[in-house]
Amino acid sequence: MDIFETFRLAQEAIYANKLRSALTALGIIIGVAAIILLISIGSGLQSYVSAQFAKLGSNSIFIIPGKVQFGPQGGPPRSVNKLSFDIVNKLEREKSSDIQTIMPFIEISATASYRNSSKITTLAATKTDYFAMSDIRAQSGRVFSSADDRAARKVAVIGQTLAKDLYKSQDPIGQKISISKKPFLVIGVLEPQGNVGGIDVDNQVLVPLSAGRVLTGANQVNSILVKTTSTESIPQAKAQIEKILLRSLGEDDFTIMSQEQLLSSVTSILSFITIALGGIAAISLIVGGVGISNIMLVSVTERTKEIGLRKAVGARPKDILTQFLIEAIILSLTGGVIGLSLGYIGSVALSALIKTTIPLWSVFLALGFSSAVGIVFGVAPAFRASRLDPIVALRYE
Repeated sequence: MDIFETFRLAQEAIYANKLRSALTALGIIIGVAAIILLISIGSGLQSYVSAQFAKLGSNSIFIIPGKVQFGPQGGPPRSVNKLSFDIVNKLEREKSSDIQTIMPFIEISATASYRNSSKITTLAATKTDYFAMSDIRAQSGRVFSSADDRAARKVAVIGQTLAKDLYKSQDPIGQKISISKKPFLVIGVLEPQGNVGGIDVDNQVLVPLSAGRVLTGANQVNSILVKTTSTESIPQAKAQIEKILLRSLGEDDFTIMSQEQLLSSVTSILSFITIALGGIAAISLIVGGVGISNIMLVSVTERTKEIGLRKAVGARPKDILTQFLIEAIILSLTGGVIGLSLGYIGSVALSALIKTTIPLWSVFLALGFSSAVGIVFGVAPAFRASRLDPIVALRYE
């Protein structure tokens, strides 16, 4: 039988049971939409992280506490945090001409409040150079200066979300903000940075490093960013930093990473998370495939006489097999296209709240997987239909 005629018959069979066909494809629609949405969120997070590292420049070195293993056996840093301001001071005193800037960071979770409103936020304390290096600007007011840092002034620059939640429609500039029950003066509100992977980047407060050190009362730093004079000077700078650190710390107490190493490590983790999210969503596609198989088996039973009649007038088993396979593929592929459209719409809608990116490979993955589901789960019903005895089928009631 001509393939186009087989395709036409498959379409007619689907259109004859529109509601049942729509419900059958629903599982595929939900599965594909979920895959696109989850992958777009994971990919958006990767894009954001890559963009942030790019802002810092390729001549960046990061010092973090604990030992990080790279490669397949890698994992989170091990050991307690032994990075301190004493270490930072040693680096400042002994730095070579290859090192341009040394920038320590304090980052903790804190409670910020204003009058009767309060919110859990992220407190970050660093030098004023961080704003220029990261291309972060104040939308209103100003960022803190080197003079603010030297004088340990209790001034703060807050994110958009924190400003709205604490001050509502009131202008926060010039108002007090309590951070862990210590008063600070709000001098600026940052430009919006958005929500990334469910993390609200605008829910933060930045203070001068000296003021943050007084506030926390700790001698530890969470990380140290070192800017070299050029990308070529990174190996020499790393060697000198390691030599200085090993005088006070053990080999397992710190990790020195270039921007490329850190970005590669973070990207690998995020890629695994993205794939895992897509895999979880793909489970619903398998459920949808079971639904297709179930409905096709019911369809074979209902159309037993039709199959017997077609065989009696000369249809071959492979013609029957092809027709039912095409029906299953049409159902799954149609569901895949609709699911892809819904996933795209959902991703665009979510982009107003969090950063999302739909990679091209996820589109082919979703459509390819949905088609494969139709073929795999349509084989058994199609094979059963092709094996029916025409005489028995014609007598079927």
